[in-house]
Amino acid sequence: MKITHFEPKEGNIFVAVCGLHMRGLPLEKQMLEHEALFIRETSTASKYQLFKLPTNPAKPGLLKRSHGGASIQVEIWEMPHTQFGSFVDAIPAPLGFGKIELSDGSEVSGFLCEAYACADAEDITAAGGWRNILPIEG
Repeated sequence: MKITHFEPKEGNIFVAVCGLHMRGLPLEKQMLEHEALFIRETSTASKYQLFKLPTNPAKPGLLKRSHGGASIQVEIWEMPHTQFGSFVDAIPAPLGFGKIELSDGSEVSGFLCEAYACADAEDITAAGGWRNILPIEG
């Protein structure tokens, strides 16, 4: 089933996050500090690999493939354009921003990872998303 295409409010942009910026995770506060509002959960098109980068703390790296790949869980947030530049500017390499293709065929801005950083990282694509590798809290 295709998801209906959504449009951000005038003056806003949709931002896809796939890791520590997701709801309930340590960097969600950065989304809130930049006046972002959670919109929905969805997934990428089946063109991506997800890696667990060897950083402290570990971070996900989303890499688009020219062939192969899988669908990865993401969250869509809506952020004012006036906040987007300062948000992106604070993101450390090897992470960056680009267009993420969603399962419904639409594209939104979102986190991507430079390919060199994935060379020695753990491929966690089969998990389907960052939350699926987190320890279960009881």
